[in-house]
Amino acid sequence: MNHSAGFLKIVGEAKSKVKEISVTDCLKNVKENSAIGLIDVREESEFAAGHVKGAEHLSKGIIERDVEKNHPDKNQTLYLYCGGGFRSALSADNLQKMGYTNVYSVAGGWRAFTEIGAEMDK
Repeated sequence: MNHSAGFLKIVGEAKSKVKEISVTDCLKNVKENSAIGLIDVREESEFAAGHVKGAEHLSKGIIERDVEKNHPDKNQTLYLYCGGGFRSALSADNLQKMGYTNVYSVAGGWRAFTEIGAEMDK
């Protein structure tokens, strides 16, 4: 995908502030700890077409509005993913600004999950 320079700049800034986790570590940790929130921040149509098994949908457009209703504990571990790791980094940065302390962007996002054959739901 060909992203604009301005978009890549703000993604780079966000990525410098947020923690990233690999898809393999993400899946392992979610399997071992049901308290971890796995959140898909892609658009509704992307989520409907397929998503990681057990993921919750809170798109980038609404996550800041709705996250506190679904995840009131700001110390809860939250793993965010999107198509490739850009929108999830932006969302993770915003959640940190809201006081969330254990937010991670999943490196490589949906593409990385599909590459390793992660279990999916439709």
